[in-house]
Amino acid sequence: MFIILIVKAEFRFVKSKDHKYIKAFGKHLRKLRKENNLSQEDLANDADIPINQIGRIERAEINTTLSTMRAISKALNIHITELFDFDK
Repeated sequence: MFIILIVKAEFRFVKSKDHKYIKAFGKHLRKLRKENNLSQEDLANDADIPINQIGRIERAEINTTLSTMRAISKALNIHITELFDFDK
């Protein structure tokens, strides 16, 4: 017996009281990525996350997870706290 699971994909823009902070985080991530001469695709591959994820984070379309931030920091060879070293 096979069970088929259909998952409804939802694409939601972040609408929260923290949107300015999430936007600043994305801008900072873009700066760090470019300083390392990485494309969004390169960073996503190095972090082993979906290719479109980096762009969605940088554009503040999603509020990313701690696990993803950890993977990104490892791919950038920085301590995870450096991802939060920006002014809101």
